[in-house]
Amino acid sequence: MQSTGDFIADTYALGSGLWTMAPVTRGALGQIWKLSANGSSWAVKELLFGCDERQVEREAALRNAAEKLGVSAPRLFPDRTGAHVAQLPSSLGGSFVKLYDWIDGTQADPSDPEILGWCGRTLAILHRAGEGANMQPSSWYERCPQPAEWETLHKEVRRAGMPWSEALGRFIATPAAELAAHVTPSAPGDAVTSHLDMQPQNVLVGSAGPVLLDWDNAGPISAERELARAVYMWSGGNDFRADSARQLVRAYLDAGGRAVIKGVDSFSMLFATALNFVYVQAECAVDPAVTDAQRAFGSDQVVASLQSLPELTAVSRLTQALDAEW
Repeated sequence: MQSTGDFIADTYALGSGLWTMAPVTRGALGQIWKLSANGSSWAVKELLFGCDERQVEREAALRNAAEKLGVSAPRLFPDRTGAHVAQLPSSLGGSFVKLYDWIDGTQADPSDPEILGWCGRTLAILHRAGEGANMQPSSWYERCPQPAEWETLHKEVRRAGMPWSEALGRFIATPAAELAAHVTPSAPGDAVTSHLDMQPQNVLVGSAGPVLLDWDNAGPISAERELARAVYMWSGGNDFRADSARQLVRAYLDAGGRAVIKGVDSFSMLFATALNFVYVQAECAVDPAVTDAQRAFGSDQVVASLQSLPELTAVSRLTQALDAEW
């Protein structure tokens, strides 16, 4: 029987060889594998929850446009037919897969001033390249679960006997409601096409410098809100480093970035994505239709997320620390 590695090598015309597939890391939407043979390696992303082929083409288009402007990113390879995503046969699981360059490097250090400068400049480049987006941002970034939705989910979690049920209930009662009050649709005219997941874990530093990974979410977003989320993620989260936040913002502005963080409401994208992530992972953790591994992953993610969610007081202090930059 043909192996997954052999199928992918044939689909992408990589040549013959003794192909091996080694698991690397698991994310919320997919599993990364290292495909190797003949002294060469590629990164394979297995999409675990289906695929929007139009979204993949948006990813490829933005990545290619950004590369022309100096942003380093792994190539997303087309298969023999020119498509940037392929589907495994049912005998190999039926998942959709994407093929990228394999990047050797270390995870970016968000305390490094040079990395912070790179981040600010890169975000400015993306925002300038993506100006004039005429699509509405996805609801993932502009809406969050409502009280009735949380209540229904919490009942299912309690019924399933999840050990984090009480912690989720406490979160729903207060922090979730506080953050949700600042989640609103963005104003027209601020939308750009951008990366949407600019965080330290998506940057590797190789021999030629930083490389931006994980363009899966590429699409329209409020530039102000993406900048605010990036500043929070790169400056240390709730225990933020004010100097790091300022360094990133200055690099962004010096590179021609036009977004301005106006206040706590600028962090709407940060709050929406954090709340939605907890919700969907809790849903997955009690979903009988998914695999045991996926339920376990969801449960672990809920526990980890409840310990590291944005705090409104911290975001307010971060906003004040940046006031002088505008």
